[in-house]
Amino acid sequence: MGRPKALLPTGPGGEPFISRIVRVLRDGGVDDVLVVVAERTSPIADAAAALDRPPRVLVNPEADSGQLSSLQTGLRAVDHPGTSGLLVTLVDIPLVSTATVKALLNAYRETRAPVVRPVRGGRHGHPVIFDRAVFDELRTAGESSGAKSVVRAHLQESVDVPIDDEGPFRDVDTPADYAELFKEPVPDSRVGEDG
Repeated sequence: MGRPKALLPTGPGGEPFISRIVRVLRDGGVDDVLVVVAERTSPIADAAAALDRPPRVLVNPEADSGQLSSLQTGLRAVDHPGTSGLLVTLVDIPLVSTATVKALLNAYRETRAPVVRPVRGGRHGHPVIFDRAVFDELRTAGESSGAKSVVRAHLQESVDVPIDDEGPFRDVDTPADYAELFKEPVPDSRVGEDG
């Protein structure tokens, strides 16, 4: 992308991915929002800390190991008796709506299913909620299969929440994905910088 995905704007003049995601999670009812970064001193950590209601910023010392290590970093931070579940989303899925977060949380509270995830047209998306009952499985999951192995192991007991929102299913992995979603190219990271 030429710059960190978390700092990309959500379209022309839009708020950065990280800002929007944190705001939507809070507005949707997530009470403890965590952002996992590779380094404490980074533009992403700085952006998260500068938000009106900043999330907790955690450093994943094994960030090069992949996504699962970031999930496990977050899990270690919330794994105490008062935590019933963990909602996980990715920074490259920036357009999830508040209504979707609320629907997932409501379904989780009603069912206490081991896994709750959005579904639309047979596709599953993010965020995904993992119940405390599967925390040990998340801790010991292999990097190659990651959290998907936990999802697969609990398909029969999982709850799929039908969602009309397209956001949970639109990830931004490449400049082409960004251009398709926001109808403009990835902004030049040098725009607006001094020097």
